[in-house]
Amino acid sequence: MKIGLFFGSFNPIHIGHLAIAEFVANNTNVQQVWLVVSPQNPFKPSNGLMNEYDRLHFASKAVEGNPLLKVTDVEFKLHKPSYTIDTLTYLQKQYPQHEFVVIIGSDSFQNLQQWKNYEKLVSDYEFIIYERPGFKAEISKEKAQVLKAPLLEISATMIRQQIRSGKSVRYLLPDSILSEVIDNQFFRS
Repeated sequence: MKIGLFFGSFNPIHIGHLAIAEFVANNTNVQQVWLVVSPQNPFKPSNGLMNEYDRLHFASKAVEGNPLLKVTDVEFKLHKPSYTIDTLTYLQKQYPQHEFVVIIGSDSFQNLQQWKNYEKLVSDYEFIIYERPGFKAEISKEKAQVLKAPLLEISATMIRQQIRSGKSVRYLLPDSILSEVIDNQFFRS
């Protein structure tokens, strides 16, 4: 099976993440998209991150009932911070019957040379790149495709700021997690 891997902190997962994952699942040759919850991204500070198990829980609830999307905790089993090449190497050993494709925004794709073993990533794996505003996806790689996925001007940072300010995040978060985020006062302090 061809699996698209969508990596992220998902702090918290929001409808923008889900829209991209669903679009990729429906408009490319991947048969399923796995949302890889990263406990610690090497390019982002870990302070301000919600507990990794809470982020995993919310992501799982958000995709519940959707056979095209799956959440995985694979990076919880690996050293921190999480490096994409290490995750891919691990997954390839665990699931040799699958082919893995990296789903990435054009902003991150432009910074790929800063990633651990980026040469191996580029030579060994296919990329599905969704364009983000202000970051043109210029590729010279044959194993890459650029998608004009529907993008919503939503970020997890903006959602956390809205919550801290006591403002509504209704319609920004999936209904399946909205009340739990509010009731448990995540991101209040």
